Amino acid sequence: MRLPFNFPSSVATAIVLCFGLAAGVVHAQSDAQKKVTQIDILALKRLVRPSGKPLLVNFWATWCDPCREEYPDLVKIDEEYRGRIDFITVSLDDVGDKDVAVPKFLSDMRAEMPSYLLVTDNEEAAMAAVSKSWTGGLPFTILFDAKGGVLYSRQGKVKIDALKAALVKTVTPTVTPAVQK
Repeated sequence: MRLPFNFPSSVATAIVLCFGLAAGVVHAQSDAQKKVTQIDILALKRLVRPSGKPLLVNFWATWCDPCREEYPDLVKIDEEYRGRIDFITVSLDDVGDKDVAVPKFLSDMRAEMPSYLLVTDNEEAAMAAVSKSWTGGLPFTILFDAKGGVLYSRQGKVKIDALKAALVKTVTPTVTPAVQK
């Protein structure tokens, strides 16, 4: 690369690297910001409507210690079942955290599942839209089958073995070729 000024090549290289790194940081931040979509109750109802595919939904918040503790397990579930189930997470953080705290947490967790931030004045209506048994405690995880029936529901940290057992009931296992001896 030739610059229009007579900089020593080491200075020119440093300038190019700095601009390149800065562009990478801006790109990484904008990618993280794209991960969180603000929704209301109507959008939440559309998200949990049966779509012909099993749906796993996790409600959480960055200020909720059990939510933070279980999140790495949820990321593993997403990796293991990606493409065979729909999996979304819904943050109940303050709307002011949508562009910084929530995306940073998701980025730190390397979460790839679609993430939303629910904003509502009527928490009871939001809870009722998802489950009649949810009393508002976090975390809350629910697995719907392809027709909208509840296969797993847990208020509190997810029980991975129980969730996987429920997933096996609704998801066709990936077929692996038999190993020949």
